[in-house]
Amino acid sequence: MERLWAPWRLKYVTKCDEKKDICVFCEHLKEQDREKKILARGEHCFVIMNIFPYNNGHLMVAPYRHVSSLTDLNREEMYEVLECLAEWTEILKSAMFCHGFNIGINLGRIAGAGIADHLHVHIVPRWDGDTNFMPIIGDTKIIPQSLEECYDLLKKTKEKRDGGDQ
Repeated sequence: MERLWAPWRLKYVTKCDEKKDICVFCEHLKEQDREKKILARGEHCFVIMNIFPYNNGHLMVAPYRHVSSLTDLNREEMYEVLECLAEWTEILKSAMFCHGFNIGINLGRIAGAGIADHLHVHIVPRWDGDTNFMPIIGDTKIIPQSLEECYDLLKKTKEKRDGGDQ
């Protein structure tokens, strides 16, 4: 039997760092970007890697304001969230050669939101054939790249796109 080693998932499966009164998005904003996997900070929102990804390059776009509903966003926040979604799908395509994306919002815990109180939009890169028997038979998802390697790749691609590598 083969074993897959994914020690970063322990916190998730045991929920040992869960604190009901603290929003992880708001708390992460106080930390260093690389440490908390924040890829970009805009005027109204930020882009952060999902540290428990469904696929390599799984990102989230969230407003700075702690709101739980789309109707709580003002026009500037809505526009910037959508703008970030468009930009980061292109960055992911360029960096990781994605064939498509699942982009979605889970509004409320009953709809699957792990962090229901702070609105966020998921970008999950997809590739032709990226699903195999492991999630179905083995109840295991294989993520073939470390979060740090993925972070570095996406930051470098963003900097090149912005002209920072001249």
